[in-house]
Amino acid sequence: MQEPVPQPDLMGVRPSLVQLTHLIYGLHAVAVVVGVLSSATVAGGFVFGVPSLLAVILNYVKRGDVAGTWLESHFRWQIRTFWFTLLWLIVYGLFIITIIGIPIAWALIAILGVWVAYRVVRGWMALSDIKPMVI
Repeated sequence: MQEPVPQPDLMGVRPSLVQLTHLIYGLHAVAVVVGVLSSATVAGGFVFGVPSLLAVILNYVKRGDVAGTWLESHFRWQIRTFWFTLLWLIVYGLFIITIIGIPIAWALIAILGVWVAYRVVRGWMALSDIKPMVI
């Protein structure tokens, strides 16, 4: 007779919410990969791509379900990543036409793409380890 496989301690969170958070990180990761493999930038694919837009909508719709749990930090991490990426894209876009110039702005957008990928990977790894995001 087989012994039951022990389940990880999710610290009082429903497994479906953990799965949803994995799905949201997965959608963000798809947007990053699309940005790498297409003519879009990583940051542009992240902010304007359908996977990330769907992910951030899920974040806002389900945010109340994770309030007060360790998953709340992941939702905050994902939402902030999205909005800060959009903010910096707008700022860099203004720099292209006013101050810095196109080559420097493109370099900054590339660095922003690395930052986005880092945030997705770091957050997803913490979620896999059943740890809240520490900011």
